[in-house]
Amino acid sequence: MNILVIEDDPSVRTLVKAVLEHNGNTVMTAETATDGENQATENEFEMIILDLGLPDGDGYEVCKNIRDKDISTPVLILSGKQDTDVKVKCLKVGADDYLTKPFNTEELIARMGAIQRRTESGGEQVLSCGELKVDLLKREFTINSEKVQLTNNEFNLLVYFLKNKNRVITQEELAEKVWDIHFDTQTNYINVYISYLRKKIRDHTETDYIETIRKKGFTFRCEN
Repeated sequence: MNILVIEDDPSVRTLVKAVLEHNGNTVMTAETATDGENQATENEFEMIILDLGLPDGDGYEVCKNIRDKDISTPVLILSGKQDTDVKVKCLKVGADDYLTKPFNTEELIARMGAIQRRTESGGEQVLSCGELKVDLLKREFTINSEKVQLTNNEFNLLVYFLKNKNRVITQEELAEKVWDIHFDTQTNYINVYISYLRKKIRDHTETDYIETIRKKGFTFRCEN
């Protein structure tokens, strides 16, 4: 993979670069938010590893700005902060996963692999349900052939629903399978993303595909 590492700590940056290159990857690095965002915009990467604390800004803004430019490259956040609120904020601005410092290099590689598996097709190219269609290779979502823009997190959530349609899925399962993170059950993070996805679907069709099952979870209703 061609990977961008945005990290201002020279020891962490050197370690991550060495581990990734040892595993056969090509690595470019940036030490500041500005340089990292410019590189992410001007070059094509298959993954971005992003530190939250940067000398001229923070990883939140870098990730948000990248997503605002319709760059869908998977982003793995590195941070010494362990608070659930911080993890939730990272995912809300478009990150795909979060790894707390200090971290085991084997876990870093494993989480990168998990991100790849979630963003790849897994053998199927197109998923459909009624007038909804998802092209996994193009990462494109359409309703009645009209393109609907989704964030990475919304897209991955929709794909999981389509692969598990017509069965009850708990919030805990969504947190683990879609984002590979265990959330405090009191957080409303999952509900927020369900709401985002439901609204975007309802903006283009009167069919309410996502059904909330009280005290159990959600079901994505599909007749075909």
